[in-house]
Amino acid sequence: MQKAIFFDRDGVLNREIGDYVCKIEDFEILPDSADCVKLAKENGFMAIVITNQGGIDKDLYSIEELGTFHQKLQNACKEIGTQIDDFYFCPHHPIKGKCLCRKPDSLMIEKAIAKYQLNPELCLIIGDTERDMKAGEKAGIQTLLIQPNSEKKRLLEEAIRNLAQKEKLISI
Repeated sequence: MQKAIFFDRDGVLNREIGDYVCKIEDFEILPDSADCVKLAKENGFMAIVITNQGGIDKDLYSIEELGTFHQKLQNACKEIGTQIDDFYFCPHHPIKGKCLCRKPDSLMIEKAIAKYQLNPELCLIIGDTERDMKAGEKAGIQTLLIQPNSEKKRLLEEAIRNLAQKEKLISI
């Protein structure tokens, strides 16, 4: 079975601006984001983005515009020789009704686990909100809470070391 690092997007990979990122010029990739994706990949993890995008439901931006944001992020990764394996997003907003894919629910993570045959015991979500942690817990994966827009590489290195130890124990 494979393993993965799930990355929340806003506040983890790109700057959280306190409102919806609706324009490409407002989509600022954080300095260590591509390095963290590369770190995950170099350690045998898939890199998967899991993000709530309720602005789509509120007609603030389209799925096509969201695609341009994700392509910008992917291009930043490719510049240093790495890439994100997949993007999952929930386009729903609670004002329009409840859905199971929106974090703190875990359907996006569960779909990725099923699609890629991931071992939940060897997966981690890195996020900047309690809803990211709850989604990870519901999916049975480890969680790493960071401050929004903060440096995360050292924390991710430590988490990867811990998962490597766990992987050794599982394979015994």
